[in-house]
Amino acid sequence: LVRGTRPRSRAVAVGAALAVLAVLAVAGCGAAPEPVPDAEAAPAATVTRGPAVVRTTPPPPDAAAAEEDPMATPSPTPSPTADASAAGGRGSGSGSTAPGGWWRPAVGTTWQWQLSGTVDTSVSAAVFDIDGEQATAALVADLHRRGAKVICYIDVGAWESYRRDAAAFPASVLGNRVDGWDQERWLDIRKFDVLLPIMEARIAACAAKGFDAVEPDLVEGYRSNTGFPITAADQLAYNRAIADLAHKYGLGVGLKNDAGQVTQLEPYFDFAVVEECVAYGECDAYVPFIRAGKAVLHVEYSGSTSSICKTTKPLG
Repeated sequence: LVRGTRPRSRAVAVGAALAVLAVLAVAGCGAAPEPVPDAEAAPAATVTRGPAVVRTTPPPPDAAAAEEDPMATPSPTPSPTADASAAGGRGSGSGSTAPGGWWRPAVGTTWQWQLSGTVDTSVSAAVFDIDGEQATAALVADLHRRGAKVICYIDVGAWESYRRDAAAFPASVLGNRVDGWDQERWLDIRKFDVLLPIMEARIAACAAKGFDAVEPDLVEGYRSNTGFPITAADQLAYNRAIADLAHKYGLGVGLKNDAGQVTQLEPYFDFAVVEECVAYGECDAYVPFIRAGKAVLHVEYSGSTSSICKTTKPLG
């Protein structure tokens, strides 16, 4: 594992594991501790500022899923000043409207994180974080009818061979393979002219499906062996550009990990999604989000809620 790249675990068991992990969505750090299941059976989740249920990485979609809802550039463009919480058909969820008009999750919200398999809509959570390409507009609408807000997962830092727009990436922007993920290669994020139109199309598709926010993944490539001389300054510029694109389409946006740049990036992002800050000793890095009243959605893949909460609960 390259330091700075979190182990994006694939779920081995989704059905029974979700039933067990749903306890964590209710318990969080404010109730009796629950043991975290074996990480090899299913990834476990707890939170700093709002509980999660499960973290899985999307596998290559099967043929049926690929036919279900192609992720194409939509039109028209939603207004970036629209109040997402007031838009017709959207769930009330848990959160507020940011000054720019987009939704952001509330501190202490409950959330469900499931990026593969059939989304379990029966989980009692105020926010769902699901794969943007595999999700359909109908699924997002159903979650809204149930009162939930919905976050759209997309990868902005790596090329994935199984995505429907994979052919849009020229070979010149494809770098080293992402450690542990043979079907993924790091992107040369310095190439704004190539990458930003592709990422804008993905974000626009999220908006067209009715999502409320975006979770852009792999936004700390400067800390990894990408095959390109990417600097911290390059990463800051790219991450800010991605945040601006999300806001352009009226969507909130979460900073995924990137602990080393939280201070510079917090003003541009509406919440954080954090993997294993306890394991890596990085939880303190996300205090700027907490002080700004922004949710930090936190997951660990091993340990118990009691041991994890000893670190996270004092942070607020």
